[in-house]
Amino acid sequence: MRMAALRLRVADPDTLAAFYRETLGMSVQIEGANRRVGYPGQDADLLLMPGGGGYHHDRGQRYWKIGITLPDVDLAVDDLRQKGVPVSAPGQFLDIGYMCHLNDPEGFVIELLQQDFEGNRPVGAASPGASFAKACIGQITLRTGDIAAEAAFCQFMGLSLLSMQDVEPYGFDLHFYAFTSDKPPNPDLWAVENREWLWKRPYTTLEFQHVPNAQFAPVPDYLGVEVEGLADPQKDAFGDPWLPT
Repeated sequence: MRMAALRLRVADPDTLAAFYRETLGMSVQIEGANRRVGYPGQDADLLLMPGGGGYHHDRGQRYWKIGITLPDVDLAVDDLRQKGVPVSAPGQFLDIGYMCHLNDPEGFVIELLQQDFEGNRPVGAASPGASFAKACIGQITLRTGDIAAEAAFCQFMGLSLLSMQDVEPYGFDLHFYAFTSDKPPNPDLWAVENREWLWKRPYTTLEFQHVPNAQFAPVPDYLGVEVEGLADPQKDAFGDPWLPT
């Protein structure tokens, strides 16, 4: 199976699809009133569906962001700023990754995550003006207060746990699942050395930001995940839909 799409309800699928195409280098497919945007390869697309509007992100919500993994975040930031797109200053976040953040025109959060830590990026990893040529939707990020319930659902679905990351200074930890038989280089899933390996995977992972015992609000404009190879609709531990493609 494969995570095939993140479904988001938006105010203007055409305008938002144009942003993802012209700014982040994604392709666009028309599917009736919906717009499917994404990169070539195994990773998930975004399915932009009409009927939304007025989305505003806050840290108390179940749905958080997508993460786009790519070879050179600094180059991507330069390209975005030349296009007039506001984006945060990139930096190494603890021993997690080298990253920055922006919002799309309807307010959905996008993280740009470099495949290598700060100082480890190979020379010539990406080309100026084509910084998103090797990009991948690497993460769909949800928040949870009950990681045991999420883990049970992931096990039921056949997802593999690839990494756990302690972010103790900020009061949470991260858990990454994917439809894969890949094994991290270090069998200790808390190991830092697995992280750059993880950011180079060509498929989308499901990332949980776990804040123990926290309660999160549903996001009406988050309409769940599409899964290639799924026979019947399912609901995750929070009650959000997982749907066949």
